[in-house]
Amino acid sequence: MALRINDTVPNLDLVTDQGSFKLHDFIGDSWAILFSHPKDFTPVCTTEFGAVAQLADEWTKRNTKVIGLSVDGVEEHKEWKGDIESFAKAKADFPIIADESLEVSKALDMLPAEAYLPDGRTAADSASVRVVFIFSPDKKLQLSMTYPMSVGRNFAEVLRALDALQASYGVPIAMPANWVPGEDVIVALSLNDDQAKEQFGEIDIKLPYLRTTRQPS
Repeated sequence: MALRINDTVPNLDLVTDQGSFKLHDFIGDSWAILFSHPKDFTPVCTTEFGAVAQLADEWTKRNTKVIGLSVDGVEEHKEWKGDIESFAKAKADFPIIADESLEVSKALDMLPAEAYLPDGRTAADSASVRVVFIFSPDKKLQLSMTYPMSVGRNFAEVLRALDALQASYGVPIAMPANWVPGEDVIVALSLNDDQAKEQFGEIDIKLPYLRTTRQPS
């Protein structure tokens, strides 16, 4: 299935290096980020998993759980975590899904249904498994980003996007280009000027369809 914004993520059965569980149970009442990789023991992915490990306190501040995915097995994941932690100088406490069957990758539309892992495969055989998904507590997809193998993910941008999603969750606002927390936000077009002033106080009408206000606390 193709997973699009505001779709409910399938309640997949996950096998990880920290045991087996349902995806919805993992998300629980938290936000969740799933970041996927085409193979263990690959250079770019090792730096990315390390970056996630280093941001453990930031995920906790945002009530966000993180879970990795790679199309290798549990024992490979456990061994690879040693390299990740050595490189990052941080504990990799998050689980990593062992998607050897490609069931999760296919269910989340990261690989075509006919995909398989050939003998002697390389990361190029599962290259499209380089996606970031952000799920809200209602188990819906709020954001996805797909990267090629040559471009390491910018986790400062993942944090910024997460902050924007959480700030606008259930609130009639949007964030302008290059927004960072604390900057002014855009008033949703679902509110007229009077409604916007009643909800947010002062608004700045830059264009009839572009109105800004201070970020709600």
